[in-house]
Amino acid sequence: MTQTQPPQAAPQENSPPPPRTSPESAAPASPGPSMGRLVGVDLARALAVFGMYVVHIGPPLSATHGVGSWIRYLADGHSSVLFATLAGFSLMLIAGRREPKTGLAGRQAKARIAIRAVILLALGTVMAMEYGGVIILGFYGVYFLLALPLVRLSAKTLAIIAAAFALVAPQLAFVLTSLLTPSVQESINAYDPLRRLSEVGVLDLLLTGFYPALTWMSFVIAGMALGRLDLSSGTVRRRLAAVGASLTVAAYGMSLLLAGKNALRSTAEDGSSSGGSGSMPPGSGSMPLDGGSFPHMPASSLLSAGPHSGTTFDIIGSVGIAILVIVGAMVAVDRLPRLRRLAKPVIAVGTMSLTAYVGHFLAQSALSVPAGTSTQQSWVPLLMFVLGATVFAAIWSRFFRRGPLEYLLNAATKPAKHIR
Repeated sequence: MTQTQPPQAAPQENSPPPPRTSPESAAPASPGPSMGRLVGVDLARALAVFGMYVVHIGPPLSATHGVGSWIRYLADGHSSVLFATLAGFSLMLIAGRREPKTGLAGRQAKARIAIRAVILLALGTVMAMEYGGVIILGFYGVYFLLALPLVRLSAKTLAIIAAAFALVAPQLAFVLTSLLTPSVQESINAYDPLRRLSEVGVLDLLLTGFYPALTWMSFVIAGMALGRLDLSSGTVRRRLAAVGASLTVAAYGMSLLLAGKNALRSTAEDGSSSGGSGSMPPGSGSMPLDGGSFPHMPASSLLSAGPHSGTTFDIIGSVGIAILVIVGAMVAVDRLPRLRRLAKPVIAVGTMSLTAYVGHFLAQSALSVPAGTSTQQSWVPLLMFVLGATVFAAIWSRFFRRGPLEYLLNAATKPAKHIR
């Protein structure tokens, strides 16, 4: 879906961890700027979670107008991209923020990432059996495994690799999906145990799903590059803001210039794009897939930049927006202490984003809430889900350091300590 995204014991650094910091969403930090920096990351992650809620629970784009249309448009695609970018950031919190862990610590960090990857892949598969291919967790597992060889690279090298993926991967994906005939796809899926269990098989995870690794690794690697930067530095933040704005304007501007007025449209009507707009009734057990990023589309589609179009322009523009949101959240919590205090319950959602993400699917099913179909016209269910997640996270974080699923995920990675 756009799902997102979500989307991650807490990663250890040289300084002691702040209280109630989620292993999925933050890493230990020392007091002062470093602590604020990570709180900003949690705020950004909470915004990504709420963006997922908009896509999965809110009314479709056709039922919105004015500010509501902008909220829906920005959430479609961009919330899951923000989730994936922050996932890359989280990998650096495990592997070593500014300096990569080496030796025994490095091997144990890689083992922790690998364990997380396997668990997320398993959890994503189980959820996809009930909710269809919009679940992003299984894709996360694949991203983490593919990122393992990159965790020791510098920010500059990671940025170059992310840019290369953005420039090459969409064109490669277009060619591969064009060559992938239905008979070939059926033959591959017939021998795929994941596909037999759910709608998401290996082919979907790598190429034809809602969040195919071939194109989405650009977001993860970009997040890894951000994780290696000194984000407490005002100069670095200003440069990142300039880069984010430049990428956004250049990508969407060029797409509009080359592809015309339809350049920024979603890949399907009414927000039902690949990436999952939530057009599936909760508990229905399936959501129709669109066959990947480029299902039987002309080459001219590579010029578009619509949500989940998987094009170079979409990737570059979405990375730009993700950078702006992350930097903006960091600056906000550092420069506006009152906002930081008021946003504390929202920040708590970011510290347990895995729980918030999985929980909203379970709640949708339990409450039979319409999921963004043509019958869902009201914003009230969405507001209730946002309020419910915020209240739960605020209360839970007063008594526990980690969210429920974050605690279980952390406990599952403890065997990595035995790696020698």
